[in-house]
Amino acid sequence: MGILNTLLRAVTWWNGSTLNTAIFTSRHGEKVGEDDQGNQFYRTADDKKRWVIFNGEAEASRVGPEWHGWLHRTFDELPTEAPLKRKDWEKPHQENLTGTAMAYAPAGSIRSGGEPKARSDYEAWMPE
Repeated sequence: MGILNTLLRAVTWWNGSTLNTAIFTSRHGEKVGEDDQGNQFYRTADDKKRWVIFNGEAEASRVGPEWHGWLHRTFDELPTEAPLKRKDWEKPHQENLTGTAMAYAPAGSIRSGGEPKARSDYEAWMPE
């Protein structure tokens, strides 16, 4: 299985990190943290570069707001050292589900699997 993983990393960018990124990370990366999804965050010793190695599919919306802010230098403190203050009404971060089976499908949508609902608030336009 190790050879297959190495081959996948060499030829795909969406399965974790590429071979070049793995080499750069091993030579120059300083691991600074990991989020609840297993994504690992790195920076160079001089903090000129910051990056993430995804645990699985490389999907940017899987990075939570605290790590996103750190990656994009919105704030310099690591989320492990200075966690974001959360409001009690905030929902936990969720990746973008568009294009997946878990995407939102409103009532009446073809994807929701039922018959469209009759609507009383809509009247089709008919030319005269």
